[in-house]
Amino acid sequence: MNLQKKKCSVIILAAGNSGRMGEPKSLLKWDENETFIQKIIDEYKKFGCESIVVVVNNTVIDLYEKYSYKFFNEITLVINNHLEWDRFYSVKLGLNALKDKQFCFIQNVDNPFVSQELLQSLFADKDPFSYNAPYYKDKGGHPILINKKIINSIVNTSENDLNLKNVLSLFNKNKIAVNDKTILYNINNKQEYNRLFKK
Repeated sequence: MNLQKKKCSVIILAAGNSGRMGEPKSLLKWDENETFIQKIIDEYKKFGCESIVVVVNNTVIDLYEKYSYKFFNEITLVINNHLEWDRFYSVKLGLNALKDKQFCFIQNVDNPFVSQELLQSLFADKDPFSYNAPYYKDKGGHPILINKKIINSIVNTSENDLNLKNVLSLFNKNKIAVNDKTILYNINNKQEYNRLFKK
């Protein structure tokens, strides 16, 4: 399947320890055929991202190799060895691995509900001076779309343990209204997973 590539990339954040879940969130079952990480990667492939980077920890990389997922041949895996530096460092590592740094989605692995409609809404209003965040009934969610200016700012900073929210607060934000409450979901524990996925 030949998809038209768009001038954008995605960083999928999957390096957390998943302490409350008790197992890697990326390997939770989305349905009978796909895990969270597979479903998310498939959505961004369909959308036509030029590059897909998944940031993981050493535990997860061992499991990925064990499962020998074929689709990992078409993406870039980056290992975060400093989980104490939190999300900002994962984003920085991922951005450093990009070939094209025009626009980039930041996607959390614990929100696998991303859709083509949502990605199109965010990308259609891309802005070289602001970043785009989806909003449902005045509440912000994920994923977000950042531009070259923000990418370069993060890549070029010498610090590794900053707070991503604080960094983003230095830039303009476009609030993109969407009719999709799943942008607000974060699956952090078994109770939340079972409520949404167990029939």
